[in-house]
Amino acid sequence: MTIFWIFFGLTIFGLVSYGLQILAVHYYTKRSWHYPDMGDQSCQTVPPISLLKPLRGVDDNLFDNLESFCLQDYPLYEVIFSLQDYNDPAYKVARKVKDKYPQKDIRIIVERCDLGLNPKVNNLIPAYRISRYQHILISDSNVKVDRNYLREIVEHLADPSVGLVSNLIQGINGRSIGSVFENLHLNTFIIGSVCFLDRFLKMPCVIGKSMLMRKADLEAIGGLTAVKDVLAEDYVIGEKMHKAGRKVMLSSHFIYNVNEYWGMNKFLNRHTRWGKLRWKIGGIKYLSELLSNAVFMSFLPIFMWNPSKLTLSFTAFVSLFKVAGDYYIGKKIKSDLNPFFYFLSPVKDLVIGVLWFIPIISNTIVWRGNRYLIGRESLLSPYPENSIWSWRYKIMETIKTRIAWSTK
Repeated sequence: MTIFWIFFGLTIFGLVSYGLQILAVHYYTKRSWHYPDMGDQSCQTVPPISLLKPLRGVDDNLFDNLESFCLQDYPLYEVIFSLQDYNDPAYKVARKVKDKYPQKDIRIIVERCDLGLNPKVNNLIPAYRISRYQHILISDSNVKVDRNYLREIVEHLADPSVGLVSNLIQGINGRSIGSVFENLHLNTFIIGSVCFLDRFLKMPCVIGKSMLMRKADLEAIGGLTAVKDVLAEDYVIGEKMHKAGRKVMLSSHFIYNVNEYWGMNKFLNRHTRWGKLRWKIGGIKYLSELLSNAVFMSFLPIFMWNPSKLTLSFTAFVSLFKVAGDYYIGKKIKSDLNPFFYFLSPVKDLVIGVLWFIPIISNTIVWRGNRYLIGRESLLSPYPENSIWSWRYKIMETIKTRIAWSTK
């Protein structure tokens, strides 16, 4: 019986934490700002922006995602699509977008860059080098935005003390079980945690789906080369900005992370990698993720004690509370999730609870075809060259290269 009451207390702690997350999301969805009307004379004072889009592979809805950045209601900006090679299938999609809008300032740069171990940063460095404007915006390829995206977030930079602006993220378009789980997690745990940390703990948590900043501020913290060997380049940039005395703002303007046809393997691999990232950055604070997972905590007495009427009733109550809370958050952010999918929230939380333990026993990650060891502060180091996995990867890369050359 003692075991039950221990986990009862931990579950209540998790529910309280979850309640604070709901309050934080409520605050950000109610908050409003005044943004300049692009039809006013004042629009001439908004800064031109270089928009950097690193591409690798074909994400769900890639053409529409990229197109949304080319249709901004903003007076002056450029879009730079950056890739590592012409054989990347994303190149053809970027080319179609550029051809569809010849009047837009769109450039495609294809340049191999191996300055660091983070492939996304390697992709960004050539685009950053050729960018024209002093304000840059970095955004991932699986993101779709509204036409007023730029004009609504740039207002934050009217305050010279602000160094970086990030956005709230909403997962949309789930068509498969992996995508539904991903969107449930984005629209509940991720958005709740980001809002909670920013609202109540004043701890900026930058996610690289959208980062707007000045080149001068980025260069002051070492530029992109300062994060070329870390996995969490977005989080580290935000931390460096914060430590340098620059404000990191969380915009209430939503951007949309498009996840349509994910398999469960992709969902599991992604959140195992993210868990390892947060463990290496947060250390003991990583424990808070497990303690705030009320559903997972409520299930443990069933397995560690017995499936009695008391434990089953308590677990059912907690699960229904979580379903109701997630549904409320979904309504607040105008999520496109089918209401019945929220009944999968407890299942998703159980899966996330199990995945929580993997980073404690493993420090290797696979990302974009590369295997790394991940250390403190998400610092990457190469996986040993004499490993079986390394040889298998080299053979596959050699075959792919020969096929690519034979088709030219």
